[in-house]
Amino acid sequence: MAIRQDTIWERFLSPVVRLLIDEKALRRYAQSVDWEKEGDRFRRSDVVIPDYYSSQNFHGIEGGYLNSGAAVSYDPITQYVLPPNEALIRQALIDAVRVQPRRILDLGCGTGSTTLMLKEAFPSAEVIGLDLSPYMLVRAEHKAINANLEINWRHGNAERTGFPDNSFDLVTVALLFHETPPVVSQAILRECFRLLGVGGQVLTIDGNQSTLRQLEWLNNVFEEPYIREYSAGSLDAWMGEAGFEAVQTQDVWWIHQVTGGVKPIPVNDTTAETNVRKYTSTQTDSIIDKDDLEGFGSPAFGTI
Repeated sequence: MAIRQDTIWERFLSPVVRLLIDEKALRRYAQSVDWEKEGDRFRRSDVVIPDYYSSQNFHGIEGGYLNSGAAVSYDPITQYVLPPNEALIRQALIDAVRVQPRRILDLGCGTGSTTLMLKEAFPSAEVIGLDLSPYMLVRAEHKAINANLEINWRHGNAERTGFPDNSFDLVTVALLFHETPPVVSQAILRECFRLLGVGGQVLTIDGNQSTLRQLEWLNNVFEEPYIREYSAGSLDAWMGEAGFEAVQTQDVWWIHQVTGGVKPIPVNDTTAETNVRKYTSTQTDSIIDKDDLEGFGSPAFGTI
């Protein structure tokens, strides 16, 4: 697997993190799965992989997330790039929920870390995780089975999900927008608006746009082809343009942000109910992954 050698990550950070991983166990898991066979269970013929996703490297990995190595290593690498603690950062999105959701859609779910936490927080809700990479969905399913959580995983494009209008109470987007061009991010937000019922909530967690603009060197740490365009934009403005109201952004440990909005209730709609509440976290540690892969490496280390 070809890896760029000129990024700050590859030159300085990767050698340090490699000291913390169990590369042999990582390989054992990777080799224990028939990734193509299991990926075919999720792969949908009607899903067209967009060029912005397939033509770019992410985190220095050739082919981005369209390979099994990225699916295996995503969790281990993410725990080192979401200071101060990955679970705390993802929990900030859960804590921002203000609705009582019956149906939840997690767009760009990846290996399902946030999706699992949503199911834990709202066990009676139907939870669906959607991602463009079948390999990521294979990994997500393994984690859900291990955590004994029932979640539906779907191969799809967050810009055009294929779900009916007004079919969800909560739509979440975790760590996706910095990996998509702004025009795509805005299209995804318009899709979120279409999918939500009136009074429904959209929530995103991602890099803090203001901080990224101030600290240019952060944009150079990992190979993220769209991060500068993301940092130059405004999620608040994008949500407003998509039609959301009550848009708010909250800083999370300075380098992250949670941004949310609500699909407004038409003035002449006297039957809609908002079912708004304040979610109070009672957990300090969430089931992100309970199998043996914590601390494993990344294909950016050349371990796959």
